[in-house]
Amino acid sequence: MRVIPISARCLAICHTVLPEGDESPEKITYQAASPDESALVIAAKNFGFFFYRRTPTAIRVRESHVEKMGKFQDVGYEILNVLEFNSTRKCQSVICRYPTGRLVLYCKGADSVIYEKLAGGMDSIKRTTREHLERFGAAGLRTLCLAYRDLNNQMYEEWNEKFIQAKSALREREKKLDEVADLIERELILIGCTAIEDKLQEGVPACIETLSRAGIKIWILTGDKLETAINIAYACSLISNEMKQFIISSETKEIREVEDRGDALETAQVIEDTVKRDLERCLEEAEYYDNTRTQLDLALVIDGKCLMYALDPQLRGKLLRLSMMSKAVVCCRVSPLQKAQVTSLIKDGAKRITLAIGDGANDVSMIQAAHVGVGISGLEGMQAVMASDFAIAQFRFLTDLLLVHGRWSYIRISKVVAYFFYKNLTFTLTQFWFTFRTGFSGQRFYDDWYQSLYNVIFTALPVIVVGLFEKDVSASLSKKYPQLYQEGIKNMFFKWRVLAVWAFFAFYQSLIFFYFCVAASTKGQNLSGKMLGLWDVGTMAFTCVVITVNLRLLMACNFITRWHNYSIAGSILGWFLFIFLYSGIRTRHDRQENIYYVIYVLMSTWYFWLSIVLVPLVALLGDFLFQGLQRWFAPYDYQILQEKYKNQPEEISRPQLMENPHLTPDEERRLAIARLPLERSKHTGFAFDSPGFESFFALQQGVSAPHKAWDVARRASMKGPRRIVNG
Repeated sequence: MRVIPISARCLAICHTVLPEGDESPEKITYQAASPDESALVIAAKNFGFFFYRRTPTAIRVRESHVEKMGKFQDVGYEILNVLEFNSTRKCQSVICRYPTGRLVLYCKGADSVIYEKLAGGMDSIKRTTREHLERFGAAGLRTLCLAYRDLNNQMYEEWNEKFIQAKSALREREKKLDEVADLIERELILIGCTAIEDKLQEGVPACIETLSRAGIKIWILTGDKLETAINIAYACSLISNEMKQFIISSETKEIREVEDRGDALETAQVIEDTVKRDLERCLEEAEYYDNTRTQLDLALVIDGKCLMYALDPQLRGKLLRLSMMSKAVVCCRVSPLQKAQVTSLIKDGAKRITLAIGDGANDVSMIQAAHVGVGISGLEGMQAVMASDFAIAQFRFLTDLLLVHGRWSYIRISKVVAYFFYKNLTFTLTQFWFTFRTGFSGQRFYDDWYQSLYNVIFTALPVIVVGLFEKDVSASLSKKYPQLYQEGIKNMFFKWRVLAVWAFFAFYQSLIFFYFCVAASTKGQNLSGKMLGLWDVGTMAFTCVVITVNLRLLMACNFITRWHNYSIAGSILGWFLFIFLYSGIRTRHDRQENIYYVIYVLMSTWYFWLSIVLVPLVALLGDFLFQGLQRWFAPYDYQILQEKYKNQPEEISRPQLMENPHLTPDEERRLAIARLPLERSKHTGFAFDSPGFESFFALQQGVSAPHKAWDVARRASMKGPRRIVNG
């Protein structure tokens, strides 16, 4: 579509972009707060309005004359005020003075905001522009509206005084600046709209589909138009044609007619009534599908204006019920505050664990409101990363973060906590049984140093190793079978039943330790013919406890490395080394002289050696039988996969690929790409587009590698014209 000069001039003036490098169209580069803003300035350059210089009070634009092709004119515009974009206003304005003295306010922003600021009598261009916006949104393009207003000197001077006062305010400065900006952003004349192509990153649809199969409900909270948001949801495989879609939108004929009359109170009342009526209708229909057991997935789409009323205390309960019954939810034209409110609604209302992922400053409030925040580092800035718990370079890495590392972490934490409970309960119960023999007199069964070092040295290192290395299946299987993640959602490994099993065997083993060791000592004698005493039996029982609880942890591991063997063997040997030193040294200040030489006396009897072999075997026999029966008759999903893939290598490493002469076509391609030069982009990623150099080097090497999309700003800075449409 033909771009008229006024729209290109608006794009060249209304921005906060900083030019860098040579002042030539081919070599200049732009630094912008967002890639969209940079793309619009580059588009203006391609259409003949080349912005090349900025000073604190002015900008320079090289304009080409449409009437006289090849003729250029350098024009300086004095920048009087910049009303910056924020999430509340959803628009940006610049007041400039032409060389002729003409004062003009240029404004660009969301169509929902710009349309409210327009002067009357523009029904034709508003209707035409709205049709363009709907067509661009349906094509998945990000849209903005452009407008301007001519000002006179008296009007500007009066407004500027208020602007200076608001800018120097010490309290509520942002609020006052927004109020003052609204005073002059009125009676605007609509220029048209722009549309920017915004491709998804590589792997985003596959990632979202995989997360959905894992039982994770995915919501899209975006500031884009309704049509654009739905198009993105389709591209992400979040919504399909087989779904029943509930759309609650303020872009209806009834609401538009009321908005055209300009009565704000009437408009608010009509939107509220419409939202209430649509929520009740959609909820009734969703409950019908649920009661009739109809296998039909539901999707809810709601825009920001309707969401504002749906979050009202009287309606938020219905919104929550409808949302929880829907498989996918898309909220469009929402502000950062609304993103945080929706997140809090699920977090507090439904009591569900929430994760928010975003890449820009407008996602910070949402990230902070969720239980877990993930920031994408890229061209949108580092605000989301700084406010998040985890940072990733591309959206598709969320699969590894959740399905691999997240699930492994849940398994590790569950196993470590349950094991701590087990080993301390086992250790404590042996002393509890001893109190029945002593009449609850308070006599100790173990030496003080035994109790102090039990958790610090003798059983500490294996737990750390398990917490670092434990995993049930490989990363590739975790992503191949995302349904495994549902075991964590259902809390399969950290429920009361699991802890009750650990407690039962702790109870059973404590009885074995105490009574077997006591029974072995009733007729046991040392080399001098004396019976084994209290500290002999206590040391023998403690030795059996240390050996058993360490071996029990090894039985609970799904993935055993040499570090597991080193830590468990080291813990048991550490106990023997300690007792050799502790019982072999005696001073006048010893508090417990009965421990002296006890281990040497015990090791001289066959009772001790028989006990430390038979007692752990009998104690672990119950665990062995239980694990075998459970794995055979009621296996977990990961145990089925372990049996299925037990004869296959866990991962195919790069050295194995290079050594194996019989490779599949896919493995050959992976090996060829792995041998390419290790070039890296200076960009770390962008939520909806990803840079990559692999395809270029693959082409040089004759390897077939898929092309990767460039980010918005870099594609816009290419020599070819940017795909941008004005209406």
